[in-house]
Amino acid sequence: MLRGGAAVGALWGASTLAGCAGLTQRVSSTSSGGGDRVTMQVYGTDTETAVYARLCDQFAADRGVTVDLTVVPFADFATGIDAGLLSGTAPDVFRVDYPTMGLYAATGQLLDVTDPLDELAQDVRPALMAAVTYGERRFGIPQHVDTSALVYRPDVLRDAGVGAVPDRPEDAWSWEEFGEVADRLRDSGGDDRSAFAVNWQAAGAFRWLNWLFAAGGHLYTEDLGAAALDDDAGRRALDFTRSFFENGWVPGTTSTKSPTYPDAQFTAGRLAMLCAGNFLVPAFAETIGDRFEYAVTYLPRDERRASELGGNALVATKDSGNPELASELLVHLASPDAMRQFCEASVLLPTRESLASQDLDFVVGGDLMGVYADQVATIEDRDVEDVTTPTFAEVNVDLANELEECFLGGRSTDDTLRAIAEKVTASAALNDGAGS
Repeated sequence: MLRGGAAVGALWGASTLAGCAGLTQRVSSTSSGGGDRVTMQVYGTDTETAVYARLCDQFAADRGVTVDLTVVPFADFATGIDAGLLSGTAPDVFRVDYPTMGLYAATGQLLDVTDPLDELAQDVRPALMAAVTYGERRFGIPQHVDTSALVYRPDVLRDAGVGAVPDRPEDAWSWEEFGEVADRLRDSGGDDRSAFAVNWQAAGAFRWLNWLFAAGGHLYTEDLGAAALDDDAGRRALDFTRSFFENGWVPGTTSTKSPTYPDAQFTAGRLAMLCAGNFLVPAFAETIGDRFEYAVTYLPRDERRASELGGNALVATKDSGNPELASELLVHLASPDAMRQFCEASVLLPTRESLASQDLDFVVGGDLMGVYADQVATIEDRDVEDVTTPTFAEVNVDLANELEECFLGGRSTDDTLRAIAEKVTASAALNDGAGS
């Protein structure tokens, strides 16, 4: 659940985090709505934005109103929203990633939609609903969730002498077993192919927390008042992830500050395995085609199994020109039918438990989505709290910088943990520890 003081200063333009590739162009105005008109701004793949357009058209036809939909690149979303909030021209409804939610909720910029979303809250797992909750109030809909799993090439693993790949959650590779697999893949791959890569680039450094969580650790103390990295879990997680580079398991170009994701290396055949989000499944289907077989298994486990909270929420601005209509649009987009349409077409996972328990008809990759759904179930309440603090957007940048120094700069584990802890504790002072 989001925590923090009522104000944490100005909005930070550098708060953008990793989103989806294949972004579309701007298509309409973002001026604030009013009367029988509501404005909405989203980013996303062509498929996602097409579904948004269809759902908005359905809402407009049912209500006899106008919905002006704007599509912008993810890289432009935060600066545009921040400027609009300051000038009073922000869209009535907009899409936001979970790690940035805390910033907008904590600064009082979002419309309280606790009551309109009561039905939704009864159908969403508390850990996911907490991602849009600040104090005891709800400020948006957790529209979907995505997370990472381990995509791999069965032919390459077989050629390297790797036996059975885990097909049950309880059989997920331990870190030690995963290291043995990586050794085999490295030794058999030559100069043309690496064992694997991790998807923590392009402001996705928060995915390093998967390994910290798996080791039994957390970024913050329970009250979110300071860093919680001075323990064995932090050292174990950082030592292990540092070994990815020391052991030559991953390409050196796939560190946390690389400007691009490594999925192109996987589709080009230069990786045997890849930690990849399910939002990439459509791109894999289109790019790889029948050139080679690929499958997906669970992320490696340590003290526990873990994964990151990826995905996006939809929120309304507090100063919306038409708050009632904006609230109604959120309710419409959170409805079971709308969520099903969006997730099936975009190959994303629903947050409604009633949908998560059903077999959705994904347009591609339906045989892979069970593993991703299981990974999402490993996300715990405290994991969500770690990545939705009001200052986490800045912490994410700090993580990328400090991990880079460790992975490629030669800095020691202890010095890196100390540096991260200092940045986290300094930012935690702004979180204030208030709320619950």
